[in-house]
Amino acid sequence: METFYRTHAFLVEHFNAPVRRALMDNIDWSYRMIAVRGPRGVGRTSFLLQFAKEHFDPRQRKCLYINANNFYFQGRGIVEFAGEFTEQGGLVLLIDQAFKLPDWRNQLCECYHRYPNLRIVYTTTPVEEAEVENTELQSLSRCYVLHGFSFREYINLQTGNNFQTFSLHDILYDHEMIVRSILPKVQPWKYFKEYLHHGYYPFYLENHNFTEALLKAMNNMMEVDILFNKQVELKYLSRIKKLLYLLAVSEDSAPNVSRLAEEIGTSRATVMNYLKYLEEARLINMVYKEGETFPKKPAAVMLHDTNLMYAIYSPNMTDQLIMETFFVNTLWRHHTVNGLRREGAYRIDSRIDLYVCEKDRRIKLPPGTLKVKYNTEIGGPNEIPIWLFGFLY
Repeated sequence: METFYRTHAFLVEHFNAPVRRALMDNIDWSYRMIAVRGPRGVGRTSFLLQFAKEHFDPRQRKCLYINANNFYFQGRGIVEFAGEFTEQGGLVLLIDQAFKLPDWRNQLCECYHRYPNLRIVYTTTPVEEAEVENTELQSLSRCYVLHGFSFREYINLQTGNNFQTFSLHDILYDHEMIVRSILPKVQPWKYFKEYLHHGYYPFYLENHNFTEALLKAMNNMMEVDILFNKQVELKYLSRIKKLLYLLAVSEDSAPNVSRLAEEIGTSRATVMNYLKYLEEARLINMVYKEGETFPKKPAAVMLHDTNLMYAIYSPNMTDQLIMETFFVNTLWRHHTVNGLRREGAYRIDSRIDLYVCEKDRRIKLPPGTLKVKYNTEIGGPNEIPIWLFGFLY
């Protein structure tokens, strides 16, 4: 136990978060079991350490950070360890990568029932375990999702500003006023291209070779998160990787599932399952026609965020595709995004039609459709600059 206390104290003492994540204030920390889900690279570990640093003095030993990757827990589990921690006055146990624990769901439930004075905050991957339906842990946990940096968080970090979030309603109908409040303080487009290239994943702050670090994270998402949680045999890993690459370099965002199945040497049904796995791992986003969902074929498949596009790099990567990828990624968290027949057109929450296009594009659109324009810092009546959607969270 002493070793874990020393490690915790060292990590907290040397931890310095350049950006305070907004999720920190959205969590109800009074819950006894809190899950923080997020893909690799978005800062799950940093989030736990930031919470510990803000709320607990390491010398008082009321809070303890542990990583389930530690071999100690592979051999002895977490239940008895948690008991010893509470006996010594511990109140909050932060468990990073909890899904790495043997039989982790049942172990956490047992801790919950055995130690009523203990609060547990654990991180896990967004990839669901194979054949796991509603479980007791789900009913006991209050689940929150940690995403990569928004453009708002990125620009605050780069400029020292403290811009707040805006609702979709505000952005759609008050965007001209919002833009006028932002432009005197910063030139958003100056930072937007940087963000699209490397700003989504917080580890860009620590890595001189961001692309190599991101490629490593992407491989871990497939090699560990998908294979481990979905119980996919290792021999099929190359198919999943090839599928991701084919999606990234495709000239058409609408997937030809039969052709993809032929190219990776499997069935259509398996391709659809692999697409779902990649989406859960936050490597792709699938956009459906209104009223349709999985297991229907999606209307479009795009990489989850633009940083992934630059990491894989496709000769078919156009400004239009980059902007649509950013646009979908900003909206899917809290809104329903459906594709329309016209390329670049989307219906949000079954009621709002938006069309992503270059600033000088002139096109006749159905009444009520709003333009989302790129290569510009300002908008106009019924025209919203695309970077402003990066202030949704």
